[in-house]
Amino acid sequence: MQEEIFGPILPVMVYHELNDIIKKINSRPKPLAFYYFTRSKENEKKIIKSVSFGGGCINDTVMHLATTYAPFGGVGESGMGGYHGKASFDTFSHHKSILNKSVKFDMPLRYPPYKDHLKLVKKILK
Repeated sequence: MQEEIFGPILPVMVYHELNDIIKKINSRPKPLAFYYFTRSKENEKKIIKSVSFGGGCINDTVMHLATTYAPFGGVGESGMGGYHGKASFDTFSHHKSILNKSVKFDMPLRYPPYKDHLKLVKKILK
């Protein structure tokens, strides 16, 4: 259990305190998926708020992969971005940003030598 598991192995670890589970999960690299079984809405909210993971389910497993409405992907070492539905389009698209500045007006204090320009900027920022 030193590396991410990709196989028909399911380790089961028993904990009696939710904080101990959170501490253990957060001491390791962020998981790709997270499945938590509980009847407690309070514990559900706490663990979702306290643990970072790619995607997951409460009281189920793997079903988060079945919907095209919820993106699936990792965080940190488990991957970046998400796919499924619109998230796939966004992940595999490049949004090009362009700033188009007018040439009619330019502020000379943007360029060196700065000389007294810094004094002016400091006065404006006060």
